[in-house]
Amino acid sequence: MSGFLFGSTIGTRDKRHKTMDIDIRYDCLAIDWPKVSETLRRVGMAHHAPEVHRKAFEASHTTVFAYHDGRLIGFGRAISDGIYQGAVYDVAIVPEWQGKGIGTMLLKAILERLEGCNVILYAAPGKEGFYRKFGFDRMKTGLARFRNPEQMKERGFTE
Repeated sequence: MSGFLFGSTIGTRDKRHKTMDIDIRYDCLAIDWPKVSETLRRVGMAHHAPEVHRKAFEASHTTVFAYHDGRLIGFGRAISDGIYQGAVYDVAIVPEWQGKGIGTMLLKAILERLEGCNVILYAAPGKEGFYRKFGFDRMKTGLARFRNPEQMKERGFTE
């Protein structure tokens, strides 16, 4: 069963940093938006036309993109007031790079930019354990109003 999860973070980050040959970028310049859409589709997450993702990421408080040898291999974003509330969305890693710590790098980078904020997210069913490692806990009062409620119920997001 999936649900909203809650956590908090510490720290800050520069505009860009390199770790283990992974280049982490925080801006939306020169992003391969079709690759973003395709990655979300490949990993079974909600996906839209590339232009829709561009608009969503550009309107976000925090964006983070992981590259290896110039290829986009993962990304994520957060919306926030930057003061006390934030929500994490669209954290996805291309399947070939899953299980190699890229998701951890991306989530840490996002959470560092939400320092001092309450942070919520909803996890794909079965992925809750990953987020618990970062201090997220299941909420007892989390509710959602989805555009496609029957599909979200079928996928295990709602009761």
